[in-house]
Amino acid sequence: MATNYLAETKDRQLTEKQEAFLGHLVETGGDFKKSAELAGYSGNHYQVLQSLKEEVVDVATNVLAREAPKAAFKIIEVMKSDKPISQANYKLQAAQTILDRVGVSKSDRLEVNHNAGGGIFILPEKKAIEITEGDYEDVSEDISD
Repeated sequence: MATNYLAETKDRQLTEKQEAFLGHLVETGGDFKKSAELAGYSGNHYQVLQSLKEEVVDVATNVLAREAPKAAFKIIEVMKSDKPISQANYKLQAAQTILDRVGVSKSDRLEVNHNAGGGIFILPEKKAIEITEGDYEDVSEDISD
């Protein structure tokens, strides 16, 4: 049933129907309409899906996690095969997508090399500037006009 695919630490208590829906969701390969009918729901199947959105995402995540080892072995099988494998590119892409979704992906490495040119830059000595009465023009009178 779905309890195998749901995290055990969920705070929310599910009804028998809800658990049956999630279990049937796995059994039917994701057909939520059929899953709702098998669980005993009638009418608006989208409402059932909407009310269990988080649990459905958890089920999907766990389904992918359970398939991750198969995906890893498929990549190795294609890599080691001396015989042509039909649709190998599609199978590799699907396997890589599953591994990416569950967090098993190639790590991107960024290497930063920074060489700081050492040394000290010395500025010339500061010299005082003396301003005398005739060196500037008083503009304060022009502003008040």
